[in-house]
Amino acid sequence: MRSFDEIYEISAARHGGAEALEAKLIRPDPDVAKLPEDRWLSLMTKCIFQAGFSWKVIEAKWPGFEAAFDQFTLGPNAFMDDEKFDALLRNTEIVRNGAKIQTVRDNAGFLLDLRTEGGAAEVFGSWPDSDFIGLLEMMKKRGSRLGGNTGQMVMRFAGRDGFVLSKDVTGRLIAEGVIDKPATSKTALKSVQAAFNDWQQQSERSLMEISRVLAMSCG
Repeated sequence: MRSFDEIYEISAARHGGAEALEAKLIRPDPDVAKLPEDRWLSLMTKCIFQAGFSWKVIEAKWPGFEAAFDQFTLGPNAFMDDEKFDALLRNTEIVRNGAKIQTVRDNAGFLLDLRTEGGAAEVFGSWPDSDFIGLLEMMKKRGSRLGGNTGQMVMRFAGRDGFVLSKDVTGRLIAEGVIDKPATSKTALKSVQAAFNDWQQQSERSLMEISRVLAMSCG
């Protein structure tokens, strides 16, 4: 496995030098621990609806989603009754996918449960970077449709430090011998986490920066 500095040099060479590369990196939001519950539910819902669908369409319709789901306030969504659910299925201002609409109710309940553990912002914000895969696994088990890349994208859009196992990041991980195919098993994900932890110790950079450097070494 190459050192972070070696991979950084590959990325810099592909993107016009170190200064140009640095300008393209993204970094964690220091205020992620202040993100309100309704914004977490909004992000979860947007990422779920974007999965397998046109992001541009979802973005264009998003004001309609915010209105339809009461600005993603937890209570009204967690206790959504059948009448409200049926009305959403008829609402042309949103994408009328019943299974995905159901996730709003389920994930509102998940976020309410997190209040007993300090709240969503506290749980997501304080989870150790060295166990990011543990956070993703918790979201997959306790949330609805938050597994795979969806959970990773929720954290990315929230500004919470972490990595996204995109095609290019996966390509670099395979090239470095960390994994031999896209990481889906617990064993493979542990190997990915260990590699990121090593690169983080070497570079003292965020997981988010490392993830982008890996991606741009291939793309």
